[in-house]
Amino acid sequence: MTNSEAPTDATVRLQHIGGIDTRDVTLSPGVTVLTGRNATNRTSFLRGLMGVCGSDAVSLKSDADEGSVELELDGRTYTRHLSRENGRVVFDGTPYLQDASTAELFAFLLGSNEARQAVVTNRDLHDVIMAPVDTEAINAEIRSLQRERKQTEQELSELESLESEQRRLESRREELETEISELEAERDRLAEQIDAEDQTVETQHAQRDELDETLRELQDARSELETVRFRLQSQRESVESLRTERAELESELESVEAADIDRDEVTDRVEQIRGQIESLNTTIADLQTVIQYTEDVLDGKTDLIEDTLVESTSGGSVTDQLVSSETITCWTCGTEVEESQIEETTTRLRGVRDERRERRTELRRELDELERDLRSADETQSKRQSLRRKLDRLEGELDNRTEQIDSLTEERDELAARVEQLEREAEDKQGQANETLIELHKDLNEVEFTLDRTRDDLADVNDELDAIDEQFNRRETLEAQREQLTADLEAARTRIQSLTSSAVEAFNEEMETVLDLLEYENIERVWLERVERRVRDGRQKVMQTQFELHIVRTADSGAVYEDTIDHLSESEREVIGLVFALAGYLVHDVHEDVPFMLLDSVEAIDSDRIAALVDHFEAFPQFLVVALLPEDAQALDDSYDRVEWGGE
Repeated sequence: MTNSEAPTDATVRLQHIGGIDTRDVTLSPGVTVLTGRNATNRTSFLRGLMGVCGSDAVSLKSDADEGSVELELDGRTYTRHLSRENGRVVFDGTPYLQDASTAELFAFLLGSNEARQAVVTNRDLHDVIMAPVDTEAINAEIRSLQRERKQTEQELSELESLESEQRRLESRREELETEISELEAERDRLAEQIDAEDQTVETQHAQRDELDETLRELQDARSELETVRFRLQSQRESVESLRTERAELESELESVEAADIDRDEVTDRVEQIRGQIESLNTTIADLQTVIQYTEDVLDGKTDLIEDTLVESTSGGSVTDQLVSSETITCWTCGTEVEESQIEETTTRLRGVRDERRERRTELRRELDELERDLRSADETQSKRQSLRRKLDRLEGELDNRTEQIDSLTEERDELAARVEQLEREAEDKQGQANETLIELHKDLNEVEFTLDRTRDDLADVNDELDAIDEQFNRRETLEAQREQLTADLEAARTRIQSLTSSAVEAFNEEMETVLDLLEYENIERVWLERVERRVRDGRQKVMQTQFELHIVRTADSGAVYEDTIDHLSESEREVIGLVFALAGYLVHDVHEDVPFMLLDSVEAIDSDRIAALVDHFEAFPQFLVVALLPEDAQALDDSYDRVEWGGE
């Protein structure tokens, strides 16, 4: 939503979700408070909203075979369908997010939220903050950048070794150009002398007809020789231009590296991963169904528990029975077990489900990378084929012109031999009187022959220098590339560190603000510290980044001391957990991915502090949906929308 657009309402429609039969709720931007007693399916609504946003933490109503959640927002409709097939729940539809894992961590803050629980259970907070970050991909990028920079530096080093060769060739070119200039001057001088001698010969009336004919043939041969030399020079210039174009195409082809993948192997792996993801989806759905059903039973949200309690007790309300009962009838084996045992089993199932989700996320990333590799390989192959076709056409043209040069060179040599023969014939016919003219023609022919050979040598030297210059022209590009690679490498190395530093900074700032708002009398400060510790990784020890939570208290005497999370009240732990989740929300810019933030299970915090927290959290998401008991909801601002929530 842009700043110029007015915020729009969001409409959520649920059917057969959790303990809900049918319910439509319209959420306005800002805070919406779901008020109601426990076991009134407020959490089912929140999980349904999570489900249509892409989460799997939504369950199908126990007595239904199909269910759905529909979200209308900003003129678009998002859906999530649930259906029971062969004893398991299958998901379908077009949810708001394709991957809701980050939102589940930092935006959907229900009681079981992992970020909140990480603080309450004193887990490693660094791993939670970094969960959405593909650190392995960043490390792979670092290795790739290192290899590319090393290759670039090697190319620059090779260019430096060509400088001495360039100096030698430039010196040789100067020598050849000087020699050509001298030969051209000698040629012009001889031509002028021949013209002068020709005029003298024309004045001699005793010149015989045969001599005239021979001299005419000699002049024609020299004229034809000049024409061939001109054509030969033109062809050489064309060849030089084509070689330059070929070098450019070869350089471009070299820059387009062939895709180093086995297409059949990658295709097989793609199909294998898709099968694994499908299998994991099935397993996760089955586990989620069991977990959700168990949670609903434990929370008194299903008809099964109510029926069981009614039949097994002689009187009293269902709520009284739930509160007073310490055991429960297991719905799988029918025996009486302690509720704590069922909760422990459910916790293990959550762990298994989370492991499957992590594996599915890894497979999805690998699948995306493989599909990108295939697309990149196709594009690279197409471009290389196009460049090769151009090179083939260019090579054909070069071959054709080279053949013409060879043919013209052969013709030139034949004409030069013809000129020499005619000169000898004229010398024989003319005798001593015209010996000077014959010698001049002979000298001119030798000079022009030497000039041709020298020009050939100069063309070869220029070709070699052009090839070196072409490589030197890449030096500036290579140096800029090396600088960019160095900058990219440094950015990649500091990306994770910057993210963790931002998380610490965000938590500390928000924690200080919230503590001021909630006015906990005996808590002086709560702050995170980013530390590096050496831990064992296999057979070796490596440095690992961790977050250390510090809690500073004030004693009755006024003394300040550091405490641990275990000694905090449940209310204080819950507040810290919510602030930690908020820090992750800010660091990962979750508001850009999903417009909703959900709050539930905050009953351990007193009403006034809940109101202060809601006021503070309101500033971040477009929609803040909070589930509260009626007595807690009374402390909130009257301007907030309220949705009364009763049992169904």
